[in-house]
Amino acid sequence: MGSETGPGTESGTGALTDTRGRSVSYLRLSVTDRCNLRCLYCDSRMRQWLSHDEVLRYEEFLELMGLGLNLGIGKVRLTGGEPFARKGFMEFVEAARLRFPQLDLRLTTNATLLEPFAPRLSAAGVARINISLDTLNPATFARVTGQDLYAEVRRGIDACLAAGIRVKLNAVAMRGVNDGELAGFLALARELPLDVRFIEYMPMGGSEWKPEQVWRAADILAEARTLAELTPIERGGGPSGSNDSGPAQMYAITGGAGRFGLITPLSNHFCGSCNRLRITSGGVLRTCLFSDRVYRLRGALRHPKLGLAFVERILRLASQVKPLGYELLAARRAGQGVCGTAMSAIGG
Repeated sequence: MGSETGPGTESGTGALTDTRGRSVSYLRLSVTDRCNLRCLYCDSRMRQWLSHDEVLRYEEFLELMGLGLNLGIGKVRLTGGEPFARKGFMEFVEAARLRFPQLDLRLTTNATLLEPFAPRLSAAGVARINISLDTLNPATFARVTGQDLYAEVRRGIDACLAAGIRVKLNAVAMRGVNDGELAGFLALARELPLDVRFIEYMPMGGSEWKPEQVWRAADILAEARTLAELTPIERGGGPSGSNDSGPAQMYAITGGAGRFGLITPLSNHFCGSCNRLRITSGGVLRTCLFSDRVYRLRGALRHPKLGLAFVERILRLASQVKPLGYELLAARRAGQGVCGTAMSAIGG
């Protein structure tokens, strides 16, 4: 089917696995493709938004979460776009918690709309939130995102910490943009009990990515060691002994309340341990961030005779042939994105 694939095997039993022995335990659901920011690397500035009917309904997302739970998925992250840009999102989070209390439910947000919802999120059992924040400079924030909303983000961070929610700040590391701000981010992690994580700038399709803009993790770490005493944290060394770092290598900061981390999709891939699937707001399954091979679920989900049983067949087939992203990175043409799909269409 080219870049779109349908099911070819009968439904199986047990967890979702692939031919390389990897098991899927983590599902990322993008509840909307819309966002109130226009970040340089996300390419949402010129996009045509999905129509109302093309976006999965909240009840359909709940059905997918229930199916995922039955297939061994224990962690679900709700993303966008900007999830709080969709009407009724907070109520959806509360409904998901009531229906699936056993799920580890998390969010990724730009935090511009987050502040008033922090107490309700905490009450709904959302204990961890990822916040995208590439700069601590309000002017740079406006240049990168197209909006003067830095103060709203900082209030959202403070509100989450006050509500007892653990915060991870994710900054895309970009030379010429935020490579002069490492000291400020480390100072923030010393002051506040949060994680600051720098992510290597990935060559996603449609973005304004250039090789010279990549601020590599090795260079970031070398500079960070001149600014703070850092101690590597072993896997399973998170709060309460949890392995909560995902693909990040985390470091304790001597004398600091928070932690520092690096995510290295370019210089030190982590494909061999990848345990995630992504479903976009339009009901498209993506098994690898760097692959344009997609599996359309919406039609089956809404079909009166196919439904979740057929969706399960698609998930099983797709998981079996889940690719290794670093091979796709290595095969891309110089100067081009690793896939043709912009990050804004995939979900954060």
